[in-house]
Amino acid sequence: MITAIVLIDCATDSIPEVAETLANLPGVSEVYSVAGHVDLIAMVRVREFEQIAQVIAGSISKVPGVLGTESHIAFRAYSQHDLEEAFAIGLASAD
Repeated sequence: MITAIVLIDCATDSIPEVAETLANLPGVSEVYSVAGHVDLIAMVRVREFEQIAQVIAGSISKVPGVLGTESHIAFRAYSQHDLEEAFAIGLASAD
């Protein structure tokens, strides 16, 4: 699975509508409304590298209200969940 993190600038008066539209696009797994220098962050997850361009340039960028995007391709994923599983050796949690 290939993951891209897409930072999205959009028209401020249409953030909720743009987010809903983006969330329904094939290849977009999540959309977050965020504070900061961008309005939305979309997580794109596809099976083949070529699909990234189709989703970002072919779909996300063409949604009315999207003013610009900046894309980042993930090389590797790290999460607390992954780390806990990696170090768990079948012992019950002490919690």
